[in-house]
Amino acid sequence: MVRVLRRLALLVGATILMLTTVGVTPAAAAPDQYVALGDSYSAGNGAASANLSLSCGRNTYAYPYLVGSQRPNTTLTFAACQGAVTTDVTNSQVGSLSASTKYVTITIGGNDIGFANLVISCTLTNCASTIASSNAQIANQLPAKLDTTYAAIRSRAPNATVVVLGYPKPFANRTCAATPGATLSEQSALNALVDNLDGVIRARAEAAGFVYVDPNGKWSGHDICSATPYTNGWLTFRPTDSYHPTRAGYAGGYAPLVRSVIG
Repeated sequence: MVRVLRRLALLVGATILMLTTVGVTPAAAAPDQYVALGDSYSAGNGAASANLSLSCGRNTYAYPYLVGSQRPNTTLTFAACQGAVTTDVTNSQVGSLSASTKYVTITIGGNDIGFANLVISCTLTNCASTIASSNAQIANQLPAKLDTTYAAIRSRAPNATVVVLGYPKPFANRTCAATPGATLSEQSALNALVDNLDGVIRARAEAAGFVYVDPNGKWSGHDICSATPYTNGWLTFRPTDSYHPTRAGYAGGYAPLVRSVIG
């Protein structure tokens, strides 16, 4: 009887040891939910492709797609669309967000002040009055629009890290074939306007508790007239890509900036 009891004790002990050692295989971690909102600078205009969405200009060269592909265990919802203004994000894009969204990126505000059309008009005509009008919109109208949009993002994605990207200055005080008609004084005025725009975006983003990222450090040495431009100049054969990031700008500029925040 004693022998039987000893054998049972040994068997139970071995079973407990095996369960303790082997354990239960943990379930795979849920993928990080990443949602990309915004306008053409997030959709990928400038990369000469719309291979994900013709109507929105989304493509696989845009920084959201690159970031989603580079990060392991990440699921991308790509909602950014060319031509989007703040109300488009609020009314149409934030529906992609939820409490499980971990990361959000966005560029927005440029179309609210007509920046793309402004740069094109400076290329083709004198645009001093248009620049003044856009600066007035930046000062007087844009802050409230951004506040409303950022509040909608936070409401829909209360747990997310939200990365707000600024717009890069396109010029570097020099002219070339890619900047026809844009005088040095107009280039300087446009760069100053971008500084104003980014300053308001930064202030409102930080007030909302978001992370603002300035792209201009990455763009240094990669202006429109450089050997490796991160921004397209005037493209007569593809005007919608004019004055938007190049493929190199998305891959070498915006994507690393986003990765520096979300890993």
